[in-house]
Amino acid sequence: MFSMNKCLVNHCENQALSTFDENGNITEEKNYCLDHIPNPGKAKNDIYNYIKNHDKIIGLTVCGLIFTDIDFSNKTFISCNFTHCTFTNIHCQNVVVRMSFFDFAVFNDCAFINSDVLFSSFSGSTFSHTLFTSSDIIQNNFNGIKSFQSSFDNSDLFNSRFVKAVLENTSFRNCNIKKTVFQSSVRRNVSYKMSNTREAIFSLEGSDIALGQNTDNDFYSNTDEKGNMPDNSI
Repeated sequence: MFSMNKCLVNHCENQALSTFDENGNITEEKNYCLDHIPNPGKAKNDIYNYIKNHDKIIGLTVCGLIFTDIDFSNKTFISCNFTHCTFTNIHCQNVVVRMSFFDFAVFNDCAFINSDVLFSSFSGSTFSHTLFTSSDIIQNNFNGIKSFQSSFDNSDLFNSRFVKAVLENTSFRNCNIKKTVFQSSVRRNVSYKMSNTREAIFSLEGSDIALGQNTDNDFYSNTDEKGNMPDNSI
């Protein structure tokens, strides 16, 4: 698990950035957060180089960092903390993620293709033009996310959570959404074509689709903040 060190500045509640020894390995030493670190340029370069030079990254804390035009393909991230980070034009084919946090992160033009993400949290994050296609995304937390023109097509989303998510022009085609929860989500032009919608949960009473509001698999959802569909949405 990543270190839960707070920033060395008194009264600052931010998580401290990871520190590295002379051999470039992560240490448990206390440190400053990104807002207060004395040499932010060096800190950022140390983190970028660590990720670049390691295929397996364990226990890394980089809250608030910006990642642009970086290839994370074929890397493994275990128990890492990317809370409040910004990712732009990131390529992540065949990436493995376990028990990591991306809460309140921003993803723009990113591609997580053929990836394996398990027991991780993206709560409160924003996704724009981002692909999670052909991936195993099992038992993850997407509660409260905002997703625009993004895709989860051909993925396994078993037992994941999209509670109170805002999903616009987002596709879940040919997905396994068994026990996936979309309760209280807002869904506009969302496609579940060829997905097992009867196994998903769209309301406290169960799946709105399974209850007969729509019985085919080519379903475009347009609902209000309570998850209710207007009469003209089908």
